[in-house]
Amino acid sequence: MANTSTPDSSRRSERSRRAIFDAALALVGEVGYDKLTIEGIASRAGVGKQTIYRWWPSKAAVLLDAFTATVDDYDAKGLPDTGDLAADLKFVLRATADEFNDPAFQAPYRALAAAGANDEELSRTFVARLSEPGTRLYVDRLRAAQETGEVAADIDVRIAAEMLLSPFSQRWLMRTGELTYDFVDTLVDQVLRGLRPRG
Repeated sequence: MANTSTPDSSRRSERSRRAIFDAALALVGEVGYDKLTIEGIASRAGVGKQTIYRWWPSKAAVLLDAFTATVDDYDAKGLPDTGDLAADLKFVLRATADEFNDPAFQAPYRALAAAGANDEELSRTFVARLSEPGTRLYVDRLRAAQETGEVAADIDVRIAAEMLLSPFSQRWLMRTGELTYDFVDTLVDQVLRGLRPRG
Protein backbone atom coordinates (compact mmCIF):
# COMPACT_ATOMS: atom_id res chain seq x y z
CA MET A 1 0.00 0.00 0.00
CA ALA A 2 1.40 3.41 -0.98
CA ASN A 3 2.41 5.81 1.76
CA THR A 4 0.00 8.72 1.51
CA SER A 5 1.11 10.54 4.65
CA THR A 6 1.82 14.25 4.30
CA PRO A 7 5.52 15.17 4.46
CA ASP A 8 6.51 16.72 7.77
CA SER A 9 7.21 20.36 6.87
CA SER A 10 8.75 21.06 10.28
CA ARG A 11 11.36 18.35 9.73
CA ARG A 12 12.08 19.67 6.25
CA SER A 13 12.42 23.20 7.63
CA GLU A 14 14.79 22.01 10.34
CA ARG A 15 16.95 20.20 7.77
CA SER A 16 17.10 23.37 5.67
CA ARG A 17 17.89 25.49 8.71
CA ARG A 18 20.71 23.13 9.72
CA ALA A 19 22.10 23.16 6.17
CA ILE A 20 22.02 26.97 6.15
CA PHE A 21 23.83 27.13 9.49
CA ASP A 22 26.49 24.67 8.33
CA ALA A 23 26.96 26.60 5.08
CA ALA A 24 27.27 29.97 6.83
CA LEU A 25 29.85 28.69 9.31
CA ALA A 26 31.88 26.94 6.62
CA LEU A 27 31.85 29.89 4.24
CA VAL A 28 32.81 32.52 6.79
CA GLY A 29 35.88 30.43 7.55
CA GLU A 30 36.72 30.06 3.87
CA VAL A 31 36.02 33.53 2.45
CA GLY A 32 35.70 35.81 5.48
CA TYR A 33 32.78 37.95 6.55
CA ASP A 34 33.18 40.66 3.91
CA LYS A 35 32.80 38.14 1.06
CA LEU A 36 30.09 36.12 2.77
CA THR A 37 26.76 36.53 0.93
CA ILE A 38 23.23 35.26 1.26
CA GLU A 39 23.53 33.90 -2.28
CA GLY A 40 26.67 31.98 -1.37
CA ILE A 41 25.07 30.54 1.76
CA ALA A 42 21.97 29.51 -0.19
CA SER A 43 24.03 27.85 -2.92
CA ARG A 44 26.17 25.92 -0.41
CA ALA A 45 23.10 24.88 1.59
CA GLY A 46 21.12 23.82 -1.48
CA VAL A 47 18.20 26.15 -0.77
CA GLY A 48 16.76 29.19 -2.49
CA LYS A 49 17.90 32.56 -1.19
CA GLN A 50 14.25 33.45 -0.56
CA THR A 51 14.19 30.65 2.01
CA ILE A 52 16.94 32.44 3.89
CA TYR A 53 15.31 35.86 3.58
CA ARG A 54 12.07 34.39 4.91
CA TRP A 55 13.84 33.55 8.18
CA TRP A 56 16.61 36.17 8.47
CA PRO A 57 16.98 39.80 7.38
CA SER A 58 20.74 39.74 6.77
CA LYS A 59 23.87 37.61 6.60
CA ALA A 60 24.82 38.87 10.08
CA ALA A 61 21.55 37.50 11.48
CA VAL A 62 22.14 34.14 9.78
CA LEU A 63 25.68 33.92 11.11
CA LEU A 64 24.66 34.91 14.64
CA ASP A 65 21.98 32.22 14.78
CA ALA A 66 24.32 29.66 13.22
CA PHE A 67 27.06 30.45 15.70
CA THR A 68 24.88 30.49 18.81
CA ALA A 69 23.38 27.16 17.75
CA THR A 70 26.82 25.55 17.84
CA VAL A 71 28.11 27.05 21.08
CA ASP A 72 27.57 24.64 23.91
CA ASP A 73 25.45 26.08 26.67
CA TYR A 74 26.97 26.11 30.11
CA ASP A 75 25.57 23.52 32.44
CA ALA A 76 22.35 24.79 33.97
CA LYS A 77 24.01 24.47 37.38
CA GLY A 78 26.49 27.18 36.41
CA LEU A 79 30.24 27.21 36.89
CA PRO A 80 31.77 24.44 39.02
CA ASP A 81 31.84 25.07 42.75
CA THR A 82 34.29 22.70 44.41
CA GLY A 83 35.02 25.11 47.25
CA ASP A 84 38.27 26.20 45.58
CA LEU A 85 37.49 29.37 43.64
CA ALA A 86 40.88 29.63 41.93
CA ALA A 87 40.79 26.03 40.72
CA ASP A 88 37.22 26.41 39.45
CA LEU A 89 37.96 29.60 37.53
CA LYS A 90 41.14 28.16 36.01
CA PHE A 91 39.28 25.04 34.93
CA VAL A 92 36.58 27.02 33.12
CA LEU A 93 38.92 29.60 31.58
CA ARG A 94 41.29 26.90 30.34
CA ALA A 95 38.35 25.21 28.60
CA THR A 96 37.33 28.59 27.19
CA ALA A 97 40.87 29.14 25.89
CA ASP A 98 40.70 25.79 24.12
CA GLU A 99 37.43 26.84 22.51
CA PHE A 100 38.71 30.26 21.45
CA ASN A 101 41.82 28.66 19.94
CA ASP A 102 39.69 26.35 17.77
CA PRO A 103 39.66 27.68 14.16
CA ALA A 104 36.04 26.58 13.73
CA PHE A 105 35.09 28.85 16.63
CA GLN A 106 37.40 31.72 15.74
CA ALA A 107 36.14 32.55 12.25
CA PRO A 108 32.47 33.22 13.05
CA TYR A 109 33.19 34.82 16.43
CA ARG A 110 35.72 37.26 14.97
CA ALA A 111 33.40 38.01 12.05
CA LEU A 112 30.52 38.81 14.39
CA ALA A 113 32.73 40.92 16.66
CA ALA A 114 33.98 42.92 13.67
CA ALA A 115 30.51 43.34 12.20
CA GLY A 116 29.14 44.36 15.59
CA ALA A 117 31.65 47.20 15.82
CA ASN A 118 29.73 48.93 13.02
CA ASP A 119 26.25 47.60 13.76
CA GLU A 120 24.85 48.59 17.14
CA GLU A 121 21.81 46.32 16.93
CA LEU A 122 23.94 43.30 16.04
CA SER A 123 26.36 44.13 18.85
CA ARG A 124 23.58 44.39 21.42
CA THR A 125 22.08 41.10 20.24
CA PHE A 126 25.49 39.43 20.33
CA VAL A 127 26.07 40.62 23.89
CA ALA A 128 22.59 39.61 25.04
CA ARG A 129 22.75 36.12 23.55
CA LEU A 130 26.42 35.23 24.04
CA SER A 131 28.43 37.50 26.30
CA GLU A 132 25.98 38.39 29.03
CA PRO A 133 24.80 34.87 29.93
CA GLY A 134 28.42 33.77 30.37
CA THR A 135 29.30 36.84 32.42
CA ARG A 136 26.34 36.20 34.73
CA LEU A 137 27.67 32.73 35.49
CA TYR A 138 30.96 34.23 36.65
CA VAL A 139 29.08 36.81 38.70
CA ASP A 140 27.07 34.04 40.37
CA ARG A 141 30.19 32.00 41.13
CA LEU A 142 32.00 35.01 42.59
CA ARG A 143 28.95 35.92 44.68
CA ALA A 144 28.89 32.37 46.07
CA ALA A 145 32.59 32.75 46.93
CA GLN A 146 31.78 36.06 48.60
CA GLU A 147 29.21 34.32 50.77
CA THR A 148 31.78 31.75 51.91
CA GLY A 149 34.42 34.38 52.62
CA GLU A 150 36.75 33.65 49.69
CA VAL A 151 35.97 37.07 48.20
CA ALA A 152 35.81 40.26 50.26
CA ALA A 153 32.32 41.42 51.18
CA ASP A 154 32.78 44.90 49.71
CA ILE A 155 33.78 43.68 46.23
CA ASP A 156 31.50 44.48 43.29
CA VAL A 157 31.27 40.98 41.81
CA ARG A 158 30.10 42.24 38.41
CA ILE A 159 33.24 44.33 38.02
CA ALA A 160 35.29 41.42 39.38
CA ALA A 161 33.87 39.14 36.65
CA GLU A 162 34.77 41.73 34.03
CA MET A 163 38.30 41.93 35.47
CA LEU A 164 38.65 38.25 34.60
CA LEU A 165 36.93 38.23 31.24
CA SER A 166 37.99 41.52 29.67
CA PRO A 167 41.77 40.85 29.53
CA PHE A 168 41.00 37.39 28.14
CA SER A 169 38.80 38.83 25.38
CA GLN A 170 41.14 41.71 24.67
CA ARG A 171 44.14 39.42 24.20
CA TRP A 172 42.18 37.21 21.81
CA LEU A 173 40.44 39.91 19.81
CA MET A 174 43.49 42.13 19.40
CA ARG A 175 45.95 39.22 19.14
CA THR A 176 48.23 40.82 21.72
CA GLY A 177 49.32 37.40 22.94
CA GLU A 178 48.46 33.73 22.98
CA LEU A 179 45.63 32.30 25.06
CA THR A 180 47.64 29.76 27.02
CA TYR A 181 46.99 27.93 30.25
CA ASP A 182 49.85 29.88 31.84
CA PHE A 183 48.17 33.14 30.88
CA VAL A 184 44.80 31.98 32.24
CA ASP A 185 46.30 30.76 35.51
CA THR A 186 48.24 33.98 36.03
CA LEU A 187 45.18 36.06 35.21
CA VAL A 188 43.08 34.21 37.79
CA ASP A 189 45.78 34.40 40.47
CA GLN A 190 46.35 38.13 40.01
CA VAL A 191 42.66 39.03 39.93
CA LEU A 192 41.89 36.94 43.01
CA ARG A 193 44.77 38.56 44.87
CA GLY A 194 42.82 41.79 44.73
CA LEU A 195 39.48 40.20 45.62
CA ARG A 196 40.39 38.26 48.74
CA PRO A 197 39.55 39.60 52.19
CA ARG A 198 42.27 41.65 53.86
CA GLY A 199 43.80 40.68 57.17
